[in-house]
Amino acid sequence: MTTDNSAPETPRSPAAANTLAARRRPAEATGRSRASRLPSLTGMRFLAALLVFFYHSSLPRPAVQLMGDHAAWKVYYLASSQAGALGVTFFFVLSGFVLTWSARGTDTARAFWRRRYVKIVPNYVLTWALSMVLFAAAVTPTWMAVTNLFMLQSWIPDIHLSFSVDTPSWSLGVEALFYALFPLLLFGVRRIRAERLKYWFAGTFAGIVATAALSYALLPASPALSLPYLKGSISTYQYWFAYVFPVPRVLDFALGILLARLVMAGRWRDIGVGRSVLLLAVGYAVALEVPYLYGQIVVCVLPAAVVIAAGAMADASGSSTVFNHRPMIWLGEISFAFYLVHWIVLATSRKALGTALFSTPVSIALTLGQIAVAVLLSWAVYVWFERPIVRRWSTG
Repeated sequence: MTTDNSAPETPRSPAAANTLAARRRPAEATGRSRASRLPSLTGMRFLAALLVFFYHSSLPRPAVQLMGDHAAWKVYYLASSQAGALGVTFFFVLSGFVLTWSARGTDTARAFWRRRYVKIVPNYVLTWALSMVLFAAAVTPTWMAVTNLFMLQSWIPDIHLSFSVDTPSWSLGVEALFYALFPLLLFGVRRIRAERLKYWFAGTFAGIVATAALSYALLPASPALSLPYLKGSISTYQYWFAYVFPVPRVLDFALGILLARLVMAGRWRDIGVGRSVLLLAVGYAVALEVPYLYGQIVVCVLPAAVVIAAGAMADASGSSTVFNHRPMIWLGEISFAFYLVHWIVLATSRKALGTALFSTPVSIALTLGQIAVAVLLSWAVYVWFERPIVRRWSTG
């Protein structure tokens, strides 16, 4: 990465931000990031992945649905209907934040891309292969399987393709674009004067709002996206462009980059982890009530940014949070594997159980069992596959 040639950043926020700014200067002098470990954000990663799990387990699809009580299922589905979008948005903003926070002043684009490749691709290929062997091969055309293997499923306006094979893996194709662009984006953002960062941050958020608005206004209104109890109408093209297509989602990633710069410059007003989480909960309740696309990509993105900044500032000041204790950190470390294996657990366990639907108590027990199995499988992938590969191949 390039060094920071922007104007000197004079902190003018609360004490935690002053601590951040004070710690930044000597680290930059050595060409290294000042605080690469953010345990609270590591812990938050698992909860974001768990939100995606709950959304997928609530879907009215024979491949995963367990609950036979329609009234209870409806409540579960409605409560979880924006959980997956919140988890994905959180991950996208978090990626930009963490990569900027930990960027090495002497790094090169090639070294960065190597580390990202080694971290992401082996797990992706492993879970693609598991999905194909266990359930996807029988229902997936060869061209779809190959498109998935090369992380191209989110680039084609076909949501059946986007969510084929290992359903949550579409977002890795989006992240691949983030990583390709990160050296250039960081180069540009580092040249924004500190006092102008807030305007770029606001403009990026405005771009996210515009994505939803333009999707409704300009894209074809049919064919309709088939989702039960959907508020308002939305087409598959509108949904794909605003939520799945990698190019507009770069705005979420850029928001995370700008957020990191604001925090590092001491220009972010921290409201604390507790109040940040409460704000996110309120945002989620609002997301359930607004038109669908606004709930998917707009309403929760700023509350998610507030939570991420609060966690980072708490870690930098040495404060204890509910997220930076060892059990949460451990869950966060396996969260990438959990994100990729949880659909495999949902689909494989549903296949093993046959076609029967279950009472609400039994469905809850089975869902908790699925979470436990997914955690154990994720731990195994992390310990015996992901971590050894990263340690061996992430540096040249």
